[in-house]
Amino acid sequence: MERVVECVPNISDGINPDVYNTVAHAAERISGVKLLDIDPGSTTNRTVITLAGSPEVIVDGAFELIKTAYEMIDMQTHSGEHPRMGAVDVCPFVPVAGVTMEECAELARKLGKRVGEELGVWVYLYEAAASKPEWQMLPNVREGEYEGLAAREGDQKWKPDFGSIKFTPKFGAMAIGARNFLVAYNINLNGANMKMAKDIAFNLRESGRAKRESYPDGEIIRHPDGKAVKIAGQFKHCKGSAWVIPEYNCAQITMNLTNIDETPVHIVYDEVMRQATQRGMRVTGSEIVGLVPLQTMLEAGRYFLTKQGMSTAVSEQEIINVAISSLGLKDVAPFEPDQKIVEYRFKRSDRLVDQQIDQFVDTLASDLPAPGGGSIAALNATLSASLATMVTNLTYGKKDYAEHNSLMEEAGIKGQQLKMWFLAAIDRDTDAFNLVMDAMRLPKKSDEQKAARDQAIEKANQHCTLVPLEVLERCVELIPILEVAAKNGNPNCASDAGVGAHCMKTAAHGAALNVRINLKGINEEQFKASSLKRVENALFAVEDGAKNILQLVEHNL
Repeated sequence: MERVVECVPNISDGINPDVYNTVAHAAERISGVKLLDIDPGSTTNRTVITLAGSPEVIVDGAFELIKTAYEMIDMQTHSGEHPRMGAVDVCPFVPVAGVTMEECAELARKLGKRVGEELGVWVYLYEAAASKPEWQMLPNVREGEYEGLAAREGDQKWKPDFGSIKFTPKFGAMAIGARNFLVAYNINLNGANMKMAKDIAFNLRESGRAKRESYPDGEIIRHPDGKAVKIAGQFKHCKGSAWVIPEYNCAQITMNLTNIDETPVHIVYDEVMRQATQRGMRVTGSEIVGLVPLQTMLEAGRYFLTKQGMSTAVSEQEIINVAISSLGLKDVAPFEPDQKIVEYRFKRSDRLVDQQIDQFVDTLASDLPAPGGGSIAALNATLSASLATMVTNLTYGKKDYAEHNSLMEEAGIKGQQLKMWFLAAIDRDTDAFNLVMDAMRLPKKSDEQKAARDQAIEKANQHCTLVPLEVLERCVELIPILEVAAKNGNPNCASDAGVGAHCMKTAAHGAALNVRINLKGINEEQFKASSLKRVENALFAVEDGAKNILQLVEHNL
């Protein structure tokens, strides 16, 4: 899985396009950092910027943005409606894929340290990165806003986590932290009955509603201090209300879901459907405002497939299409996965796997040194996983093989996962070869340059070896899936399982050849010996597994 972190700096300028665009694009100086969105607000005089990248590059991209804001924005002349305390007010890191919250908190600490040391401005860590319990809440960190910062100087209570002793009036201070992905989610209802829509929204949101002596219009019951007694809502991490959209003449429930792991979009949608039906209303579609993680869409699609009694061992694209149609995401506004899903916005435009078959084989047959055998080994493994999964899907749900439904779905899900991993390895292998070429082109005039070049070549060659070695070892994971397909699958698909076994063997032997030829360029003997032993073990397992699978296939021919 590709590791993706989102970073959402909020800068204190929303009225000068030259300023906020220059600041935002500064992050792209770092290779691998993707600028996803620039959202300026003139009334707030604030711009929300969305970046994405791997954990290895996102901190550098965020720093370039902050440094540019430090140079271009003067808080001494700033005004706006939104609470703020610095040229870059907040900069949270958000885990999207393959990254934990603690890793994001560590990224926040790393960035905060660098900003404090290199720019000298005050940095406060907040939310999941907070160094004090009271600083987990951003309003506590922002207390007094920019105008109150000067009074903090010398006050131990307000000593920042990073930065100089002296206050920097031009920049102010900033908060850097880590938080969950926030999904802004709206659900439309037929008709413009805002009272019913609010009734549902108050039932859903964590803060719930005021308790009354009689429902719905009785006196509010209060605590001795005068505050209303609250009835908690159904969903934690859900903030919600409702309004009427005049242009559509419909009521809309609008929510912020601040922890989609605990409060998933699809569960909220189903509950709104249920409560709307109770009131004689209908849901007429929903809308995700901004971006959404891939995993959120996949979980929703699988949820609805399961409700329909269908196998979830289908392609990623099909699962997403089911989620879109089931949630009515195209009924309110356009929903284009390439634009709305974070990871898809982050995809490279030059991937081999995005080429048409004829274009790919033409590239392969050209005088370019890559793609080559390593990528084709990964392609064969992809085909093996795909064939195995095809057999499981052609068996699932068939009356004669109903007893194997659970087994087929389990094997098919694993097959889809391996298919996607091997598919990505097609490009990984070519990218690894290109890194070796880049290292070979490094200057070698001085002794220092020669030493640095030799070290870079050794490192690149080891990486170039590990990619096909991982392909080879993961071929072993294909064996149990192919065995299920050959032994328990639809016998009419026996030949497909057999071809899958041969593709697995070709992939494994092709990857092994690439490991061996790459080892010729490596000096570290321990690495070479360890790699060859791993090749030997994996090839033995693949050969033995393929033999058993092909015997099962022969039995069904």
